[in-house]
Amino acid sequence: MAFPLTESHPEALNLDPRPLARLCAVIERHIAEGHHPGAQVAVARHGKLALFRHFGEARLGTPATADSLFLMYSNTKVVTASALWLLAEEGRLRFSDPIALHVPEFAANGKGDITILQLLTHQGGFPSAVVPEACWADHALLRQTVSAFTLEWTPGSRVQYHPAAAHWVSAVLIEAITGQDFRAFIQERILAPLGLGDDVVIGMEDAQLPRAAEIYDPKQDGAFVPRAAENTSAHHAAGIPGGGGYGTARGMAAFYQMLAGGGALNGTRLFSPRMIEFVTRNFTGDRIDDYMGIPMHRGLGPHSRGETPVARGLGTIAHPRTFGHGGVGSSYCWADPTSGTSFAFFSNCRQTEVFHNQRMDVLSSLAHAAILPD
Repeated sequence: MAFPLTESHPEALNLDPRPLARLCAVIERHIAEGHHPGAQVAVARHGKLALFRHFGEARLGTPATADSLFLMYSNTKVVTASALWLLAEEGRLRFSDPIALHVPEFAANGKGDITILQLLTHQGGFPSAVVPEACWADHALLRQTVSAFTLEWTPGSRVQYHPAAAHWVSAVLIEAITGQDFRAFIQERILAPLGLGDDVVIGMEDAQLPRAAEIYDPKQDGAFVPRAAENTSAHHAAGIPGGGGYGTARGMAAFYQMLAGGGALNGTRLFSPRMIEFVTRNFTGDRIDDYMGIPMHRGLGPHSRGETPVARGLGTIAHPRTFGHGGVGSSYCWADPTSGTSFAFFSNCRQTEVFHNQRMDVLSSLAHAAILPD
């Protein structure tokens, strides 16, 4: 499968190479200091790849390569949400629909009025709900499980990040509307048409397992500790919709190029410009996200920079319309639609949020500093 972005270089795309060189130097320094074994970074603009580099080790003793697939954690959420955007484009759902319109049993326990918009903007009211591993391979049980979720607060009354539960509901929605496994739908209708089937994977097949980077906890007694729960073939295959996809940095930089370009990539249009404008809009204003402790300016999948003093992951100096998402302790991907620039960074250690937030503010701000006027 041909990768959809033509390789270029920063100067040809009106990107200052000096901040990008500093960005790469910071990544190299963090690896040397033992913050993570390996990483990838990519920057793209106007449909072309300006920078794509890999660093360190994908697994201890195994060098990272351009083909290494990194655990995306919650960057997966935007890819999953895009399947619902596509169904809305096709008239098969409305964002104002109650979830129970499509999954009637979801109405149990007072959830009958929760809308798809509330679900995707983390206002659903069940942030702590758990989906057990038994549901990964039994999607009838998955549907029963999410339908039995109970509310922790009145839907719409708060903004609180749902780390996993909301996007398991999204997966059930996709399957209820399409009659197709959510992983297959995302691969066939989103990723393959964009030419990204080899670079973004939701539900990894056995043949792809050798490409998967391991994910680690920070060093203990001088050694990185593999995370047992994530480094299994069952986790790889599950394609957990809120946090279990895998990708390369260039793949997600390309995905965000599609979003920065108003829904089209390399001649393939998935979404209308109006749809992209809508789903990247700030629906939660400057309300505090109770999980994050700051306003997150939630869209229907990504969050945006906004104009508050503090931002998570997207870079302090980012344009207010910049939007994207992060992966816990390890990664961030974003697009600046005002300049046509996209960015993706992946590492393979689930670092502390203090380190991760500071690291990503530096890396993202360096990428923004490289953007010159066209």
